Amino acid sequence: MANALLEKPKEHEDQQSKTRSSLFVPDLVFFEPQALEYPLGKELYARYEKEQIPIRMTTSHNQVRGIPGENEIEQYRNAKRTLVVGVRKTLKFEPSKPSAEYALPLATGCAAHCHYCYLNTNIGSKPYVRVYVNTDDIFAQAEKYIQERLPEITRFEAACTSDPVGIEHITGNLKRAIEFMGRQPHGRLRFVTKFHHVDSLLDAKHNKHTRFRFSMNADYVIKHFEPGTSSFEQRIEAAGKVARAGYPLGFILAPLYWHEGWEQGYSSLIEKLSEQLTEEAKQDLTFELIQHRFTKVAKHLILKRYPKTKLEMNEEERKYKWGKYGRGKYVYPDVQAKALQAHLEREIARHFPQARIEYFT
Repeated sequence: MANALLEKPKEHEDQQSKTRSSLFVPDLVFFEPQALEYPLGKELYARYEKEQIPIRMTTSHNQVRGIPGENEIEQYRNAKRTLVVGVRKTLKFEPSKPSAEYALPLATGCAAHCHYCYLNTNIGSKPYVRVYVNTDDIFAQAEKYIQERLPEITRFEAACTSDPVGIEHITGNLKRAIEFMGRQPHGRLRFVTKFHHVDSLLDAKHNKHTRFRFSMNADYVIKHFEPGTSSFEQRIEAAGKVARAGYPLGFILAPLYWHEGWEQGYSSLIEKLSEQLTEEAKQDLTFELIQHRFTKVAKHLILKRYPKTKLEMNEEERKYKWGKYGRGKYVYPDVQAKALQAHLEREIARHFPQARIEYFT
């Protein structure tokens, strides 16, 4: 089965485009020994053994070795088809501003191939999908954070290092997190997805404590830069299902990307969202607006992993924005950034007058 991984980059991208709606099935699975001490770990081992998917043991995710590939590009793409089942040992949660107070660590990595994704650098040389089986430990730690901040509401972001919807069929951990947070008077959950596989989450007892957000973009961006994700039509249909299930709904429009016809592209995006959502869904709706940005390290990795990408990363045409720890990123110059912001804010106000724009960055 591993041989099926060894595809040429162009063939791979074509295949990804044709199978946007398919669920992620790994071609190779690694297990940390400690994972087999948990019910979910045992269940996953039995499942993949029955499905005859190659299984290997690894002392830890940092020791994963032997992912096939004749060169670095093939190894990277094959790693994206690899699953690591392990235990979350570090229970100190990272901050997740401006979205939430803390990141809720349910998984790491994503099987999609969004060219611009910040996981290209955050995960670095370990792009495999990693899931955790000790959710009781993770939720117990989340409850401690909630208690520490009482009487304030504490928000948790479950999509900082992965797309949890894209792997929910594997673990069921997202539904567990939703129902856990539904029982917390002062806890709230947030996550974002580019996938439409939401049916298993529709009957979750969320108690309106989870905001279900979809990452949306202009057709141009989805077509050229988001291989392996659900289509715009699939995402908006899923958003309708989520809204009817009573979840608070949100949209992250990211990355806002300057391209020929961008104004019409983003106007069309907002108009299509408005046409598909019920008036009830529009009453409690949030938008987050994030312009395209990149670092020197990210640019190097993106061009190496997606050599045929059309993603424009000309440093001379960008503004350098300093960040934490003396490191920065390239964003659009003020004129372009303000044009993107003004256009999106105007269109959102026109179609969703009651919506809340949480930030532009």
